[in-house]
Amino acid sequence: MKHREWIQQLNTLLLNEMPEYIPWAQSFPQDADSQRRLLRSLMNIRPPWPLDRKFLEVQDALLTAEREERGRTDPASLSVTASHPQIAIWQGDITRLGADAIVNAANSTLLGCFHPCHSCIDNAIHSAAGLQLRDECYRLMQLQGHPEPNGHARLTKGYQLPARYVLHTVGPMVQGPVTRQNREELASCYRSCLDLAAEHGLEQIAFCCISTGEFHFPHQEAAETAVKAVTEFLGQNTSIRKVIFNVFKSVDAGIYRRILGPDRAAEADA
Repeated sequence: MKHREWIQQLNTLLLNEMPEYIPWAQSFPQDADSQRRLLRSLMNIRPPWPLDRKFLEVQDALLTAEREERGRTDPASLSVTASHPQIAIWQGDITRLGADAIVNAANSTLLGCFHPCHSCIDNAIHSAAGLQLRDECYRLMQLQGHPEPNGHARLTKGYQLPARYVLHTVGPMVQGPVTRQNREELASCYRSCLDLAAEHGLEQIAFCCISTGEFHFPHQEAAETAVKAVTEFLGQNTSIRKVIFNVFKSVDAGIYRRILGPDRAAEADA
């Protein structure tokens, strides 16, 4: 019941800010799942306006409870691959991963996805972290004064995520055959995230499959680029102790396992 009360409070507060969406909100059924979907939708479309303390108290209580219900995956529990002692592959929801930092495949505004309940990782991370993440990204972009370039990285807090930080990077969008610039920018995404994580003394970083979704980078070549960039970086003296390739789709899991080999634990059991 507490969850439903929190959701109702948050929907009311958001609709008070955005009354133009009241007719649309009234089309949502009153069951708990539909009202939660409405809440995520309203959070997704809310501009980065100043945040109300009352809203944040209720939002944080709800997101914390949902985070505990989803469960936290500890990076230390993930077996490394047979080919590299610092690299693991994990298929699952990156918003459950308690790494020092997770990587968000962002767009050039760095403000998250404004499409209600979109299935992209940008939407998932912002939705689980809470509206503070959009607010921090907005302040970073105001100071920067221009869209985020491809291949760079920015660091923010993780807020209600189990990860301490989020690394935001904009990958290349592929339109037609993959170009040399596409490859260089994708490799730069991985290097920039690792550089920034190391600058902050972080030890665990989890990468999503950058640019392979809405940006249409071919899965196989994207994975090869990612593995090459990461293994080269780990050959240096760095604070990074573990890199996790987080894959959501089975096609990506298969590609990464073909490149990196099975988990050492699985190999030992064979």
